Amino acid sequence: MSATTRREFLKSTAKHAAVVGLLSAGAPDLRANPLGLPLGCQTWPVRQMIAKDFPGTIKQLAAAGFQNIELCSPVGYADSGFAELAKYSGTELRKILSDAGVTCISSHFGIDELRKDQPGRIAWAKDVGLTQMIVPSLDGPKNPTMDDVKRVADEYNKMGELAAEASIQQGLHNEDFECSTANGKRTYDLLLELLDPKLVKFQFQVSTIAQGFDAAEYFTKYPGRFFSMHVQGWSAQTKKIMPVGQGTLDWKKIFTAAKTGGVKNYFVEMNLDMMKASVPYLRALQV
Repeated sequence: MSATTRREFLKSTAKHAAVVGLLSAGAPDLRANPLGLPLGCQTWPVRQMIAKDFPGTIKQLAAAGFQNIELCSPVGYADSGFAELAKYSGTELRKILSDAGVTCISSHFGIDELRKDQPGRIAWAKDVGLTQMIVPSLDGPKNPTMDDVKRVADEYNKMGELAAEASIQQGLHNEDFECSTANGKRTYDLLLELLDPKLVKFQFQVSTIAQGFDAAEYFTKYPGRFFSMHVQGWSAQTKKIMPVGQGTLDWKKIFTAAKTGGVKNYFVEMNLDMMKASVPYLRALQV
C-alpha cells in the first residue's frame, strides 16, 4: 500500500473492526496452510513498533505464528517508520530475520526510489535475500489517459527487465492509480494487458473488494499473472475490514482461484490484533 492509503486503511480497521480469538504467544501450529505455503504477514501495520525495535517486532510476529515476512523499503518508506531498517546492512537484516525463524523474500519499494536508483535498490534486495520487489502503485495521474497508462507501463516493463537480469521478479500491487479508469476501462485491467507477463507479476490487494475488485475473478481471468496477494477479511453487510475467516468472503474459493492465478505467497495485512485473529482460521483452511 502507499503511505497515505495505508494510514486511512489501518485507521478504519482499528476503529471499526472487532477483534476476537487472539493467539497466545506460543509456538506456531505447523499444520498445513492454504496453498501449502507458509503463513505470511506484511510489516506495514506494525511500522510504529518497527521504528522502535525491529528485531523485537519480528520475534513477536514469529511468536504469533507468521513464518514469512514482507518488508517495506527503508528508503521509499523512511517517513512511515521503516527508516529504522537503514541502520542495518542487507546482510544484517537477513540474519535478524533468520534468527527469528522467519523467511523474507518480498518487500515493497516506492516507484520513485526505483526511478532514482534501481540498481542500488536491487543490490540491497539481493543482500537481504529478496526474490520479489513490489511497488504499491505506478503513481500515474488520478484521471489517466491511455497515453498515461502506456507511458507508465513502458517504464515499468524496463524496470522489470533490469530486475530480471538480477534474478528478481518485479511486481505491482493495486492502489490508487491502478484503481482508476482510462478510456472506459479499469486502469488495472489495461496494465494487465500492457505489462510483460515475464517481467512483471501482480500482487492482489483483497480489500479492493470494497471498490469492486474481486480476487477470485481476477485470478481466474488472468491465469499465471499473479505471484502474491495481501489478505484481509471483509463484510459485505457492514462494508468493514474483518479478520480473515470472519465476514463474507469465500476464502476456499479465493485460495483455489489463487492457484490458477499463479500465487506463490500471501501476506495478511491488517492491524496486529486482527492479523493475529486471522491465524487460527488460515491454519485450519484446506483447499
